[in-house]
Amino acid sequence: MPALERHDNVFVLDLGDGENRFHPDWIASVDAALDEVEKADGPRALVTAATGKFYSNGLDLDWLGAHADQHEDYVSSVQGLFARLLALPMITVAALQGHTFAAGAMLSLAHDFRVMRGDRGFWCLPEADINIPFTPGMSALIQARLAPQVAHEAMVTARRYGGGDAAAAGIVDRAVDEDAVRTTAVEIAEALVGKAGDTVGTIKSRMYGPVFAALRDNAAPLG
Repeated sequence: MPALERHDNVFVLDLGDGENRFHPDWIASVDAALDEVEKADGPRALVTAATGKFYSNGLDLDWLGAHADQHEDYVSSVQGLFARLLALPMITVAALQGHTFAAGAMLSLAHDFRVMRGDRGFWCLPEADINIPFTPGMSALIQARLAPQVAHEAMVTARRYGGGDAAAAGIVDRAVDEDAVRTTAVEIAEALVGKAGDTVGTIKSRMYGPVFAALRDNAAPLG
């Protein structure tokens, strides 16, 4: 399960050491950690990271298959997490040490910055291959955070981007060696801890207004 630590003014939320799929209990744990980060006073920033082969493999399809009657509520909770992270009133950095797929890739896009391992691991939106269409909220998030042609290629072709290619495409901001992923993310966050507060939250809320509207459409989250 996710675990939160604080290093001076930088909170580091480790998402786990498995596939870090979005089980309802996992989502609740991440939300609880974000509650703690938001309640803190003074300069601060957030880094999310993981341990092992995956940053996140996205939706918990096994849980969803066993709870089909809760499909809309589940998607609303996932999209609510995206919206919350996107609007967080501080700088956020995702440290992608491993595979970052599907909703996990979308979670990374809800951060302000991304650092990815350069030599191994992929960032991918595989929905076209697994026959799961993007919801309107997911589409809005991806298209707001990626250049149009990159979003088109990533969404329509399900291309797997290695770290170097992801950096060249602007999907991630830095591609570094494995042992530098988390430390680089923390360095970026440390340099920007003074940006925390209501002003940054307001800037994000206004910058991504249409995205928030789509992600928070709980009446018809599936479109």
